[in-house]
Amino acid sequence: MAATLCVKLLPKQGWLPLTQSVRHGSKAVTRHKRPMHFIKEKLMAVTQYIPPARAVPPGAYPRETITIQEETPLMLIMKRNLEKVFQDCKMIAVVQNNASSAEDMMILKHRLHKHDIKVKFFPNEVMRSFLNNSIYCNMAPLIIGPTVLIVSNEPKVKEMLKTLRASPQMTLLGACIENTLLSAQGVLSYSKLPSVTVIQGELVSGLTMMTSRTASMLQRHPAHLSALLQQYVKQQNTDAAAAAEGAPKAEEAT
Repeated sequence: MAATLCVKLLPKQGWLPLTQSVRHGSKAVTRHKRPMHFIKEKLMAVTQYIPPARAVPPGAYPRETITIQEETPLMLIMKRNLEKVFQDCKMIAVVQNNASSAEDMMILKHRLHKHDIKVKFFPNEVMRSFLNNSIYCNMAPLIIGPTVLIVSNEPKVKEMLKTLRASPQMTLLGACIENTLLSAQGVLSYSKLPSVTVIQGELVSGLTMMTSRTASMLQRHPAHLSALLQQYVKQQNTDAAAAAEGAPKAEEAT
């Protein structure tokens, strides 16, 4: 039994193990890929061939149909009314309606009506169609979403801004005041300017003061000259009188 185990456990002559550890020496790698010079790399990138895009064969896609929407009679009437608004009103403000209720809109209309300011409603299609073919084409980007127009015959900017502050649902986008397009910040700056009557009064007072000062400066030298001449004449008269009185006394003394 022991002999049998020894025979099984001892390796046979000429038998190799299943795993062998083989040690290899390090190989010197002498063929590295040399990096390309950056100028040559740029040149290769610039001169790289870019194949053209494949042309779409005819009939592969359906033709694009251009639909021309004709304006209805109602749209023509609304465009005519909108044109009349732009001709008659000096202040046209574009305000965005952010989900305000009917009651809030009625209150806003009532407050604006006190200052003779009106609220106009026009569809966006009508306003864009009118603005794109008019001198007010720069106002077209303001027509986004639910918008309303606040108009008045005179530029009552302070009253409009004061009323809009009480309605947070209404956001001022811009305005056209006396044929001048202004942003929301520009409208706020315009409201801080004094009125035309105040400016005219200041101009008249300034001109009156300048003219009065000019007249006084022109009259000063002649008046001063006349005063000097009068003083000289008086002095000559007193000297002549004194000489006349002194002559008889000298004759009497002789």
